Amino acid sequence: MTIRVALAEDKPFLAQAVQDKLALFPDAFSFQFHAVDGRELLDRLTEHPGVDAVLMDIEMPVMDGIEATAEVSERFPHVKVIMFTVFDDEKRIFQAIRAGAMGYLLKDETPPALRDAIVSIMAGGAPMSPTIAAKSLKLLRDPSRSDLAPVPTDFALTPREIEVLEQLSQGLEYQEIAANLFIAPATVRKHIENIYPKLQVNNKMRAVNKATRHGII
Repeated sequence: MTIRVALAEDKPFLAQAVQDKLALFPDAFSFQFHAVDGRELLDRLTEHPGVDAVLMDIEMPVMDGIEATAEVSERFPHVKVIMFTVFDDEKRIFQAIRAGAMGYLLKDETPPALRDAIVSIMAGGAPMSPTIAAKSLKLLRDPSRSDLAPVPTDFALTPREIEVLEQLSQGLEYQEIAANLFIAPATVRKHIENIYPKLQVNNKMRAVNKATRHGII
């Protein structure tokens, strides 16, 4: 059975180069679509639920590859994400792994190496370019390095909204949160309504997940 592959890449000539590499192995891959940013990728995945693997660029407009990877991991957990980028710095490797990437390749990999990586990830592997693998081992030896920690941002959330998010992360209902914070359930609901646009999410699970990823809670 062929592996159904999608691509997120904002530069047309690089996107075509990737498609040309995949086209060398018609028995292994079925190319599904090319998205120019993370937001378009998420929309297209909704239209193409059968995608098996995504090759994900990091620097893209609208939504970058790290944020898109986190969203794919949450909304489409069956889809395997391989970061496919020119960046080999430790901070981006760390962020990609935290977001849910299962592989990390540099864009100069040969067509056979790209083929082997996609086949490997579908078999449960975690393919990485050699230089990336070496840096990943370095991270494992010293995971507490302060320069690799995610930079927290509060998204202009108020202290009370952060308290509500912390309560939500414990799986509590509106009435329980209201009792714990000594406010009315309707006030809890209003806080949550205000949180959604600030975090650019549309449900409680995504709000909690995003707040956790960014070190808010």
